[in-house]
Amino acid sequence: MLSKKWHLLASIIFFSTLICFIHPHGWAINIKDQKLKDAESATHGDEASTYQIVNTYKYSGYQLIQFNLAVLSHYSYLLVSENQAMVVDPGRDIFSYLDYAKKNNLKFMGVLLTHSHADFVAGHIEFLKGNGVKIYSSVKSGAEYKHQPVKEGDVIKLGQARIKIIETPGHTPDGVSAVVSTVGQESKPDLLLSGDTLFIGSVGRPDLMGGTMSAATLASMMYDSWTFKLAKLPDSVSIFPAHGAGSLCGAHLSDSPTSTIGAEKKSNPYLQYNNRSEFVAAILDGLPEAPQYFKHNASMNKKGPELVDWQKHPEMISANKSLMNTNEYFVIDLRLPNEYAASHIPNSVNIGLRGRLETWVGIMVPWTSKVVYVGNEAELKEASYRLNRVGYSGVAIKFEDWKKAGLLVKNNQLIKPQDLYARMKSQNGPTIVDVRLPSEWMGVRIGTIINLPINHLDELSQKLDKEKPTVAICNSAYRSSMALGVLERKGFKNITSLDGGGEAWIKAGLPVYGQSAHGKQADSSKKSLTAQRAITLPERISADELRRLIVDLPNSFDLIDIRADEYFRDYAIPGARNVDINEVISNPSFLVGVGPLILIDRDGTYAMAVGGILSQKTKRQIKVLYGGLESYWSSEQRKSSKDINSIRPMKVIDQSPSEVPMPLPDTKKTTTTKKSAGC
Repeated sequence: MLSKKWHLLASIIFFSTLICFIHPHGWAINIKDQKLKDAESATHGDEASTYQIVNTYKYSGYQLIQFNLAVLSHYSYLLVSENQAMVVDPGRDIFSYLDYAKKNNLKFMGVLLTHSHADFVAGHIEFLKGNGVKIYSSVKSGAEYKHQPVKEGDVIKLGQARIKIIETPGHTPDGVSAVVSTVGQESKPDLLLSGDTLFIGSVGRPDLMGGTMSAATLASMMYDSWTFKLAKLPDSVSIFPAHGAGSLCGAHLSDSPTSTIGAEKKSNPYLQYNNRSEFVAAILDGLPEAPQYFKHNASMNKKGPELVDWQKHPEMISANKSLMNTNEYFVIDLRLPNEYAASHIPNSVNIGLRGRLETWVGIMVPWTSKVVYVGNEAELKEASYRLNRVGYSGVAIKFEDWKKAGLLVKNNQLIKPQDLYARMKSQNGPTIVDVRLPSEWMGVRIGTIINLPINHLDELSQKLDKEKPTVAICNSAYRSSMALGVLERKGFKNITSLDGGGEAWIKAGLPVYGQSAHGKQADSSKKSLTAQRAITLPERISADELRRLIVDLPNSFDLIDIRADEYFRDYAIPGARNVDINEVISNPSFLVGVGPLILIDRDGTYAMAVGGILSQKTKRQIKVLYGGLESYWSSEQRKSSKDINSIRPMKVIDQSPSEVPMPLPDTKKTTTTKKSAGC
C-alpha cells in the first residue's frame, strides 16, 4: 500500500505522464483522481499560525533552537549558552521566545537582525520593552532605532558561543550572516545563520529593494557573497536560514529546515553557476511578483515599529451601511468560502482566516486602506492579532450584528462542476475567469477560459462585461471566493465561484486541457491533431553505459535520483543527487546545463514520466536509466559474482543498510515544493 505522500505523487505522475505525450500540443484529458497542487490555497490548522519549535540543535557549549511560523514561512532562532540567549530575526509577536526563556531560566542578551526584513514586521523593538537588550544590525542598515552596528569581522560572545559577523549583501545591501563556533574552536565553525542570503535550495531574491539599486547589482553582490565568503566555509557547516518553502523572499525554496555548505554546493541549483553573468541571469529569471506591503514592512523595520498592545481586542463598530462604500472602507470577510457565499456584506472581500491570511491581506489590501474585519468574535480576535505581524490594523464587526441590523446582504450560489460543464456546452454559457497564476492556467485548465490573476483582477476586470454571468475558478475555491468580492466591488451583478475549484472538477471526472499547436484548445476527439504533433521523448541509457560515463567522463553530466530520501540513503549510485520529484518537474534550473541530465529511480517508471515532461520544455539532452536501479544493481552483481545463480534481486522497499553495495555520496536531499501552510 502506498503512503499518502506517494499516493499523491503517483497521481501527479500519472497526470504528468499523459501530459508529457501531448504538451504543448495538448488535447482534453479526463482524470478522475487527480489532485491539483495549490500551495496558495490549501487550508491549515491552528499550528501553522503559531510559532512551533522545529528542533533543538546541540553543539559544544551551546545550542540553537529553531522556530517556524508556517503561515509566513519564517524561521527564527534562539542561540543559548550558559543561561544566556540571543534571538535572531524574531517576529513581532515575541511571546513564544519569552515563554521558552521563562521555562528554561534564560536571560536575553541581545537581538540580531540579519537585514531589514520586508515580509514581516520584526520583533526587535518589542524586545526592548522590559528586556533592555542590545539590538545588533548592520552598520549599513540605516536603522533609526537605537542599535549596536555590526560590520565584517565583528565578534559577539554569548557564553561559550562565538558569533562572527560577515557582510553578505545580495538580498539587500545591508545583509549580514553569522558564523557560530565554540569559544576556543574558531577554526572549526559549526553553523551559519544565513538570514535571507542563502536559503536551502535557493538564494535571496534581489528585486525587493526598489529605489536606485538595481536587482542585477544586488544579484552580482550575491555572487560575491557566495563565491568569496560563504563557499569558503567548511562543507560541514550547517545552514540555518530565515525562511523556508512558501516564502516570497526567494524562489524554489526547500521545505528542509537546515542543510550544510557541502550539500548546497552539490544540490542548490543557483550555486552551480560559476560564471557571474549566468548566476545573475538565473536569479532574476521568473521571480514571482512581490506583494505591495513588502516595502512598507521594510520601512517599518528600519524606523523601528511601534509597540503593539497584544491584549487589546479589535475596536468594535456598529453596523452601518457606509461600510459598503468601497471608496471609504476595505471590508475583509474572514469566514470560509461557503459561509461567505451564503451571505455577506456587499462589497466585502473574502480573505479566509484559515489560510495565509497575513500574506494575502498584504497582496490584496492597499496599505492606506481603512480596514474592517468581519467574522465571529474568535475570528476577529485572531485576525487582529495576526495582521499586526505584517503591519495592518483595523476595526471589526460581527457578521451577526450586521444581519441583526437588517442591512442589505448579498449571496452567491456556488456552481457545481457538473452544472458548469453543462452550461459551458450551451451557446450562451457564462464568462469563466481563472484567477490563478498564468503558469498554473497554462499547465491545466477546464476549457477556453480567461486568465486574470487574482492579484491584478481589480484592474484587469475592465476587460469583462459586468452584465454577463461570470464564474471565477481557481484550484480549491480560496482565490475564486476572493475574486467574488473583487468583482462585486467593481460593479459585477451576476457572479459565482466554482464550488470546490479545479480539484472538485477533476474529481468529478470532467476534462481538462493543455495547449494546442496553434495556441488553441485541442480536444482528444479530434484525431487529426495527432499527425501534426512532434513528440520529444527522453533517451534511455543502460546500466553499463552509465557506469562507463561515471568512470570515463565524470563531471560531464548531472545524475538525479528522484526516489524518496530514505531509499536514497540505503542505496545510491556514486555522484547522484537526491532531488524531490516535484522539484525536478517545476524548477527551471534543471532545464539548463552543459551536459545531459540523467534521471534514475527504482525501475525507470517515474523517471521516464518525468523525463518526458522535461523533454517537452528544453533542448537539453534528457536521459533515463533503463530499468532503474534494479537494473544497475543486477548489473553490478553480475560483474562481481562468479556464480550467475547467486544473483539476488535488488531490494528497494525493505533493503537494510547492510545490503548497500556502494558508499553513499556525502549529500542531502535537495529542495522540495511542499509548503508549510496554504493560501
